[in-house]
Amino acid sequence: MNFYKHFPLSKVALFGGAVAATAALSLFGPDRVRAALQDSPKTVLDEAWQIVNREYVDGTFNKVNWQATRQELLSKNYTSREQAYAALKTALEKLNDPYTRFMDPKQYEALTSQTAGELSGIGIRLEVSEQSKTLTVVEPIENSPALKAGIQSGDRILAINGKSTKGMSVEDASTLIRGDAGTKVNLQIGRENKEFALALVRARIELPTVRYSLKQEGSRRVGYIRLNEFSAHASEQMRKAIRDLTTQKAQGFVLDLRGNPGGLLQASIDISRMWVDKGAIVRTVDRKGGDEKFTANQTALTTLPLVVLVDGNSASSSEILTGALKDNRRATVVGSQTFGKALVQSVHSLSDGSGLAVTIAHYYTPSGTDISQKGITPDVKVDLTDSDRQRLASNPKMIATKDDPQYASALSALEKLAIQRPASAPQASTLK
Repeated sequence: MNFYKHFPLSKVALFGGAVAATAALSLFGPDRVRAALQDSPKTVLDEAWQIVNREYVDGTFNKVNWQATRQELLSKNYTSREQAYAALKTALEKLNDPYTRFMDPKQYEALTSQTAGELSGIGIRLEVSEQSKTLTVVEPIENSPALKAGIQSGDRILAINGKSTKGMSVEDASTLIRGDAGTKVNLQIGRENKEFALALVRARIELPTVRYSLKQEGSRRVGYIRLNEFSAHASEQMRKAIRDLTTQKAQGFVLDLRGNPGGLLQASIDISRMWVDKGAIVRTVDRKGGDEKFTANQTALTTLPLVVLVDGNSASSSEILTGALKDNRRATVVGSQTFGKALVQSVHSLSDGSGLAVTIAHYYTPSGTDISQKGITPDVKVDLTDSDRQRLASNPKMIATKDDPQYASALSALEKLAIQRPASAPQASTLK
C-alpha cells in the first residue's frame, strides 16, 4: 500500500457534497437530493462518491458511469448503516480497483493506527503457544507499560479483566487489552509454576517497524536492518538504525524488505534519501497528467555497500525504495520478483468514523519503468522452495542466517560489492 496522509476531511467532503448536489439537480430534482443528503447513511455515501469523483486516477472511472452510480446510491432507502456500507462497497467494486476501498469505522481505525505506527494499549506481542495452547507473550515492546511492569517473554496471559483466555485467539485478546490511554487493564499472569495479578495503565505506544543488529559474517561486520512497514515512525527508526550500526563499525548493510507491504509514500521517499545521495527517487502522475518528481537531496547517511532483500510480498513503498536503490545503482537487489503495485492511494475519513482509500496516482521508478503487475526483477534472483518457506516459517530464528538461502546470497553479493568498488557516492539517474 502507498498512502498519502490526509487530515480528517469530513467537513471538506460534506461541503463538496453540497456543491455537487447543486450541480446535479437535473439528475434528481431538488427535493430528492435534499432528502437524500439529510439521511445520514446517504450523506456518507455521497461523501465517498464525491472523493472518488474528484480524485480517482482514471478520469473515465475505468469506463464506469460514475454519475449514474451516484444516482443509484442515493435513490435507494437504507434500513441500516451496514446496508448503506454494502451498497457503497458494491459501487466501488465496479471500478475494478482493489486498492480503492471503503472501510467501516473499525477497519479505518485499524488502518490509521497501522500507518501511524502507534497503538493505545500496554505494548506486548502475543501468540498462542503451540506447546501449551495458551496465550503467551512473545516480547514486551520497548518503553511500554508492559516492559516497565516487568512482563517477560514466555509469560502466559491467563485472564484479562477477569475473563479467562482459555481458547481465546490473539485477535480477541488484543481487542480486550487495547483501550484508551490512561485507562486500566488487569491481567492474570502465569510464569513458570506461579501466578500473579498485574494492573497496568494503557498508554500510546510507538510500534517498532525497524529491527537491526550487527552481524559478524566471517571477517566482515554486516549491519542487518529489517523494515516491516513504512509507518509514520519508520523514517526516524531507520535513521537511528543506520547511525547505530555505523557507530558499531558496520562495513556494509543488508536491508531486508521481504514481506513488507508498503505504507506511507513520504516514508519511502525519506528513507530513500538516507541511502541515495544524488538522483531521482520516484515520479507520480495523476489523472490530469500532472507529475511530481521526488529526488535525493544530498542527505545520505552512508555510502557503504548495500544489498536489498525482496520477495513477492514486497510491495508499493517497498518497491519505490527498491526501484530508487536499483536504478541509481546504489544497491544490489537479491531475492524474488516483487509484487508489482505502482499505484498511490489517499486515505480520507468520513463523517461517521468510516474511511475511504482512493487511488490517485501512478508511480514510475527513476528509469521511467512502470512496474504495475510486473514488479521489480532482482539483480540476483533467488526463489525459496516450498520446503525453504516452511522451514523458515517454523523456525523464525533461521531468518537472516546462513540457513536462509536469500540472506546467504545477500552476503555473497555484499562481498562482491566490497571487492568491486570502494564505498563512494553512487552514480545518479535522471527522471524520464
